Amino acid sequence: MIRTFKILSLLLSYPTEEIQAAASELTAVLDQEALLPARMRPRLAALIDELATRDLYDLQERYIHLFDRTRSLSLHLFEHVHGESRDRGQAMIDLMELYEKAGLQIDAKELPDYLPLFLEFLSTQPFGEAQALLREPLHILAALGERLKKRRSPYAAVFRALEALAAEKPAAETLAALLETPDDDPDDLEALDKAWEDAPVTFGPGAEGSVAPGGGCPAARASLARMDQEPATDADERSPRHV
Repeated sequence: MIRTFKILSLLLSYPTEEIQAAASELTAVLDQEALLPARMRPRLAALIDELATRDLYDLQERYIHLFDRTRSLSLHLFEHVHGESRDRGQAMIDLMELYEKAGLQIDAKELPDYLPLFLEFLSTQPFGEAQALLREPLHILAALGERLKKRRSPYAAVFRALEALAAEKPAAETLAALLETPDDDPDDLEALDKAWEDAPVTFGPGAEGSVAPGGGCPAARASLARMDQEPATDADERSPRHV
């Protein structure tokens, strides 16, 4: 298990008392695995310290303000490339199948493209495979990191860490195209309501609006093909609360 991915998943999850209680352990594991450059670990340690020491209500309010109310910072990866189109539904079907073939069972209320869940999945894979999968949404991760950096948010450190783990730079043109999308204001409630007027995406066999096999995200289907020969892993150890 690659615990660094698991810790980054936790850091991007909704703050809880359990995460606060485990904070000291998170820093220790990052240092022990040493998968990240030493220059990056102090910024992650600063975020972990904030999560451990600040008022939990304030932390939760900040998280909601950033990741739930700011659509350009959404932690649902496919939203940044597919929006609410039918292609997103097929891409999520492909990703769900990828998880299931690896033995990972997810809660029905979780969408498979939720970044903390994706990182939880990567933590169960061999490092080379996890790194290859991480590179597929790298342009999205880099764009999120840039937007958080502009806000001087400590969460930017997590996205810089993910770029370092991928050991690759996103295509400049693709990243620039993503960054051209307006960075919405979470305090503009009228614009927020308008942005979320679209019908929710449904996915799964027979779901209304789903796409026939062969549509959707080629990267997810390619990943699925690569995973066909991987042995299933025990999903019992994958609760994000165990690092």
